[in-house]
Amino acid sequence: MTVIVRDLRPQDPADVDNFARARHLALPFVLWTPAGVLHRLVHTHPDARYRSLVAEEDGEVIGTAQLGLAHDNPEPGQGYLNVYVRPDRTRRGAGALLVRTAEEYLAAHGASRLFSWVLDEPHHRAFAEQRGYRASRSAHFLGLDLANGTLPPLQSPPPGVELRTAADFAADPRPFFELDAETTSDEPSDVEAELTDYDMWIEESWKHPLLDHALTSVVLVDGRPAAFSAAHTDGTGRYATAMTGTARAFRGRGLAKLAKNHSLHRARAAGCTEALTGNDAGNEPMLAINKWFGYEIRATEVRHVRELT
Repeated sequence: MTVIVRDLRPQDPADVDNFARARHLALPFVLWTPAGVLHRLVHTHPDARYRSLVAEEDGEVIGTAQLGLAHDNPEPGQGYLNVYVRPDRTRRGAGALLVRTAEEYLAAHGASRLFSWVLDEPHHRAFAEQRGYRASRSAHFLGLDLANGTLPPLQSPPPGVELRTAADFAADPRPFFELDAETTSDEPSDVEAELTDYDMWIEESWKHPLLDHALTSVVLVDGRPAAFSAAHTDGTGRYATAMTGTARAFRGRGLAKLAKNHSLHRARAAGCTEALTGNDAGNEPMLAINKWFGYEIRATEVRHVRELT
């Protein structure tokens, strides 16, 4: 049996379906849909040199990789590759071939440092370490049973505070973009990100097929967007928090918790049965909020870094 690596074929719906399915089997704590996979491939900024790869064995997709350059990082030469092989198709060389192909491509486009998320399991970490990657920060995948769990009760906003949804910004999403940009720049990460291109943000984020505008909550303070909780849904009852944040001037007032609680209650009312999210392991304030909601850790990933010479 021969394993080959090739680019995902965006014009082939079956190929995109197989990519999403392989990713779901390897990483079920994230929403993977064909529409989401295709959107990222088509709408990621050209400067990212983004690619989606598949490892194929005798016509079957058994592994996947997403890779590119961190074009929105102020320091040049930062690249990323995230490789996942179906758990029932490991030890066939697919992962090694995906990594080698990705590294060669990124190095050819100027990457000098590579970042990769690796599941915090012995064989996954050993695989990365054997290829020159060293462990860095970690992050948790969390889940919440919306169908059977008990959410904290909804609270009325304090004076001067009101709750809206992303749908209320349909005519002019720029205030939402500015809030997203500020909170993203403060998010804990090995690779800094700066959201500066509004038009690209519209294509990549605002028009993302999984972004649920009706379930995304925005908190206004005296009419100004101050906090938000962005919701993704996949149409099967699964809901994921894509980002929760508060503008610097309004932190410490419980506004992120207010936004997320508002979104979760409406998600459950809309028929969502499972809520997913992810947190940097060092983001204690957000982990405390999620624990308050009843989220439990499902798995952990460790960011690994390799310096290219």
